[in-house]
Amino acid sequence: MDGLLINTEDLYTECANIVLKKYGRPPLPWSIKAQLMGIPGSTNGDTFHNWAQLPISREEFKQEQTEQQRIHFPECQPLPGVELLLQQLKTARNTDGFPVQLALATSSMKETFDMKTSGSAARALLEPMPPEHRVLGDDPRVQRGRGKPAPDIYLLALKSINDSLPEGVSKITPAECLVFEDSVLGVEAGRRAGMRTVWVPHPGLLTEYKGREPEVLAGRIGMLPIGNEEQLGEIGDGWAEQLVSLENFPYERYGIVIQAA
Repeated sequence: MDGLLINTEDLYTECANIVLKKYGRPPLPWSIKAQLMGIPGSTNGDTFHNWAQLPISREEFKQEQTEQQRIHFPECQPLPGVELLLQQLKTARNTDGFPVQLALATSSMKETFDMKTSGSAARALLEPMPPEHRVLGDDPRVQRGRGKPAPDIYLLALKSINDSLPEGVSKITPAECLVFEDSVLGVEAGRRAGMRTVWVPHPGLLTEYKGREPEVLAGRIGMLPIGNEEQLGEIGDGWAEQLVSLENFPYERYGIVIQAA
């Protein structure tokens, strides 16, 4: 969701920078931010605080950052191409004529998710994905410590879809799924789940991984080692693709048939 459907990655940076500036610290660089994306509660972890060297406790920083998020998150807006993509997927079918199913898998905790979806734009955007098809970062069904890059969040999202299918309709397999991601850890999670993956990185993140794009698409950056290496893809296997944005999405490449208006 963050940085893929809505512009909250930039808002996260803005909120952190407001607090950093207050205490005379420099703005958050992409070299650090790239290590935080996709991890629940990452700005309260060692990577951020070892860099930030703030004169306040982690809890105080979290409180001040949350205050800024309450101000700015309701202002979030859809990223380019997202509104049309979700509108078209809502009524799309696959080449066998079955409806395309949508689910949301996000590292956002419920508290911040509620802030981000309090504005009318984000709330309307996510309407095609009903609450029962949403998996959040603190979902009790996800074992603690099994967030991205583990595949659990995506496999649970798939289970939520399969559990809602009418009797007699074949269950959807991971290989029939398409994951949309902006983070490196998210791409790895999608690959570990056995799902095709589309990576739409922020330009700032892309700069950090320039020349390593094939490793990202294979899920082989290894930022957070979790074992189970057999789940990873192979470089150049064609099971993942990088796009500049979600505008003009190539539906036919993924067997998606858009219905005429």
